[in-house]
Amino acid sequence: MENNDKPLLTILMVDDDEDDRYLTRSAFEENKISCSIEFVEDGSDVIDMLHKRGKYQKRTGGLPNLILLDLNMPKKDGKQVLREIKASPAFKHIPVIIFTTSKSPEDVLQAYNLGASAFITKPSSFDKLLEVTRNIWQYWANTATLV
Repeated sequence: MENNDKPLLTILMVDDDEDDRYLTRSAFEENKISCSIEFVEDGSDVIDMLHKRGKYQKRTGGLPNLILLDLNMPKKDGKQVLREIKASPAFKHIPVIIFTTSKSPEDVLQAYNLGASAFITKPSSFDKLLEVTRNIWQYWANTATLV
């Protein structure tokens, strides 16, 4: 699925659930999608990582092209993180996909009002997760133009 005409897609997944992180990485790998995926486990760490501060001050990578953000996390929830990212001139250009178990219409509306690029409810089967990751890749790596 890799398109050699495009730069490698770098994804930051922010999710406190180890199983969800593992399954998502596995889905990208099984789809043979060539991308770089980094993981952060809570809302406070993602902000530190983007700013390269605290335990991330020696991080050498650049900004991600895309963020997959869970809503329900410790320390700082996804809505707070989304609000901070979209309020920052340095980060507001990064597309943020809410990737959560929630199906709440209130969560969907609030996420879009805060600047989410998409809202995806995590699928309940690995086959559906394969489809979702293919669709994410297809759109964000091959259709959309990213900064």
